[in-house]
Amino acid sequence: MLNSLEGVTGFDRQPFEDVHASGNQVVSIRLNPGKAVISDLPYPGHSKISWSRQGYYLDHRPSFTIDPLFHAGAYYVQEASSMFIEEALRQTCDLSSPLKVLDLCAAPGGKSTLLQSLISADSLLVSNEVIKTRVTILAENISKWGSANVVVTNNDPKDFQRLPEYFDVIVVDAPCSGSGLFRKDPGAVDEWSLNNVALCSQRQQRILTDILPSLKPGGLLLYATCSYSESEDEYICDQLLTEQKHGLKSTRLAKQNEWGIVETVSKKHNAYGYRFFPDKLPGEGFFLSAFRKDAGAESYGQNQLAGIKNKALLLTKAEEEVVRPFVSGETNLAFFKWKDETLAMPSSLLNELLLLQSVLYIKKAGVTIGKLIRQELLPDHELALSTILAKNIPSVELDMEMALQYLRRGDIRIDSTLKGWALVKYKHLALGWIKILPGRINNYYPKDWRILNK
Repeated sequence: MLNSLEGVTGFDRQPFEDVHASGNQVVSIRLNPGKAVISDLPYPGHSKISWSRQGYYLDHRPSFTIDPLFHAGAYYVQEASSMFIEEALRQTCDLSSPLKVLDLCAAPGGKSTLLQSLISADSLLVSNEVIKTRVTILAENISKWGSANVVVTNNDPKDFQRLPEYFDVIVVDAPCSGSGLFRKDPGAVDEWSLNNVALCSQRQQRILTDILPSLKPGGLLLYATCSYSESEDEYICDQLLTEQKHGLKSTRLAKQNEWGIVETVSKKHNAYGYRFFPDKLPGEGFFLSAFRKDAGAESYGQNQLAGIKNKALLLTKAEEEVVRPFVSGETNLAFFKWKDETLAMPSSLLNELLLLQSVLYIKKAGVTIGKLIRQELLPDHELALSTILAKNIPSVELDMEMALQYLRRGDIRIDSTLKGWALVKYKHLALGWIKILPGRINNYYPKDWRILNK
């Protein structure tokens, strides 16, 4: 494998071998700006990640599974190098304006939660995963993050051609041979081969060809892999620029020398790329390149809302009166029925949801408020974790032991005069719902999410 990297810009064999042989692991997290600050977390040994405003290195790897704040969505455990997507977006986009953003290969959700933290409240994030078995964990992590302006889809890249020139930003962290994760997962070395690199390169070209008609003229494409191979990185960049119909231009990004990121230039069309080596910076192997679609690129037609047969079934005034006390009045939300659930989404995005529903398979949209049963709301777990939850909901603060008992979906004991629905919180962040009844407390933490270890 190492012989294949000879000649790759920035590759230094001996330091590269040494860092992989050292056994050292880099642990990093990224805070949820809607929920937490670093002083909230039980991790005193931390330092900033230079290219991420909310990213931090930890000096050891704790058991995140038994940290209630992890389950509350206070932070996401994400590899530091991949957080460079934030720096790329800050340099190339007006993040204060309404944007339509697609994270094409999104599971398990690290990039999507990062993107959601960067865009404005009236922007739309479509978080897509093509592999059906991975969509559930993606939806779970989006739910924990708590925002209402995200739609989770399960579609092939080619399906997005039904949305011509729709997205302002498309992020493609493409399936790859995974050589950049060898330090993190030494077992992956045995699965690596030149044949697999070639297959990945072909797949990456197909994915990009399929998705680019959905990018607006003037829009931004971020292409990334966790591979060191030029066949999956610079070669793909050259292929993007060779195809005139794509109308792409390479975009150079600024970086600080002390960051240790290696800037590369492709052989054929001088496309700029940015490669991360674990012997040069605290992070795993990663590659990113940015492209702008020319305003005069080949047109694929425009999307029209007219003619869409699906209509959102908005709540009646009486139904909305039942839901309203559970939701913050600070956000302009639309409430609507989706199958047997009541959902909420920013009003400005409702028509966009209808359009997406007409052409894609949607796994999750906005925030699930709950079920309306005989003029009473059975609140959903998503609502408890959301940033749209009303601030005056009755709540009970739990200590560490009882919080973990709740997360295991066990019986909990509290001293409270409250009755009916209440939130349980840990360090002021919601973990989920309980219902306090005479003589007992019902634990409504989702069965599929519960902590299994003791």
